[in-house]
Amino acid sequence: MGLRNVKPKFNAGFSLFLSFALESCVDRLVITGGSSLKGRILVSGAKNAALPCIAAALLSPEPVLLSHLPAVSDIRTMLKVLEALGCSVVRVPDEDGLQYTATIQAADLEQGELKAPYELVKTMRASILVLGPLLARFGRATVSLPGGCAIGARPINLHLEALTRMGAHIEIIQGYVEAKVPGGRLQAIDHTFEKVSVGATENTMLAATLAEGTSILRNAALEPEIGDLAELLNKMGARITGMGTTTLTIQGVAALHGSAHATIPDRIEAGTHLCAVAIAGGDVVLERVRPDDLRSLIDLLERMGCLITERDGAEGRQLRVQRELSQKLRARDITTAPFPSFPTDLQAQAMAVMTQAHGISVIKETIFENRFQHAMELERLGANLRIDGSTAIVAGPAKLTGCTVMATDLRASATLVLAGLVAEGETTVDRIYHLDRGYAGLEKKLEGVGARIQRMGGGSV
Repeated sequence: MGLRNVKPKFNAGFSLFLSFALESCVDRLVITGGSSLKGRILVSGAKNAALPCIAAALLSPEPVLLSHLPAVSDIRTMLKVLEALGCSVVRVPDEDGLQYTATIQAADLEQGELKAPYELVKTMRASILVLGPLLARFGRATVSLPGGCAIGARPINLHLEALTRMGAHIEIIQGYVEAKVPGGRLQAIDHTFEKVSVGATENTMLAATLAEGTSILRNAALEPEIGDLAELLNKMGARITGMGTTTLTIQGVAALHGSAHATIPDRIEAGTHLCAVAIAGGDVVLERVRPDDLRSLIDLLERMGCLITERDGAEGRQLRVQRELSQKLRARDITTAPFPSFPTDLQAQAMAVMTQAHGISVIKETIFENRFQHAMELERLGANLRIDGSTAIVAGPAKLTGCTVMATDLRASATLVLAGLVAEGETTVDRIYHLDRGYAGLEKKLEGVGARIQRMGGGSV
């Protein structure tokens, strides 16, 4: 089926170009394709779990020690946001430099401005998660409207609706969320989220821990990062039940104390490595993973022809992924949806794998409307695909040929790296500051298992 002559539809390509035109894009990755992968990879802590846990440190004046924080720019930015609010933050890097431990203490914030500035918040959507804790503990907060990847509309109305129902008075003034609690303490609510939202669930959970009364949150997100946050909050003295279900019950308490917590492994990083072996071939063991967090991807890759086995290891559970180069990949369809269905954060990586599968694969994206921006860059490498609204149709296998491509968002960056692993010749991925927002040393880990990949430009993760 010939698809190459059908032009993809993109709504935000030119505006995205303009938004990044003045940003630094010195660093790039250069990949020489054709090498299969063999060895071991230690998966870093989950960025998307660590970010709300960092925000949780605002709920107590006592130290909160968080380990297995990935050395990525989003984590550094979030810690800077807390420092801007007046927190003390001490960072200790791990031996490999790809993870670190941070001790956060929010002891002397009462007299501060309690303002999360635009200069920090503009780069990262998760910064809105400081709003709930600040309102819960101090009754006031000023937080810039957040930024992040331009992958579609991600309004914060669900966050603000829940906090308003808890008694907060909220206005948006000159790009900032100005919030106060006239009564001094948030009130518990029985609340049903209009749609499933990880961020809104997290923000409301954080706020409800110190609210007066017992809150019930319905249609709550099921993502593993929600359970990880609840585990930390309960260690700090919160009373949260219902983890792993769509109904969370939070009994408010008067105060929380400090605690120590190890961030769960990053399921999206682990999934990216699984896709790397699927597309390039090889035999790789992933250390420190949670297989249950990856069931939808494991099922897809097994149906496509990969062999994936689970076992215990020194760092926790392991996944061994194998694909002989003689084993043809089979085309399969996916539809993204909230956990436990196929994650939108692995849709782009799966598309790269599908370019090498035999047959027609159909991808339906139901979470973000602009999350096929990587497709145009895959076409530049030789992928045979077509975009029709929220559906992508991929015909394979396509012969990919290396060229210069541009990363448009975090997960698209990883997708272009994966495609470069099998492209003939040399592929250069520009604007990898997107990649550095969510992957700690991706090129180092892939190089360690045999990929020919290097960072150019002198920057660091």
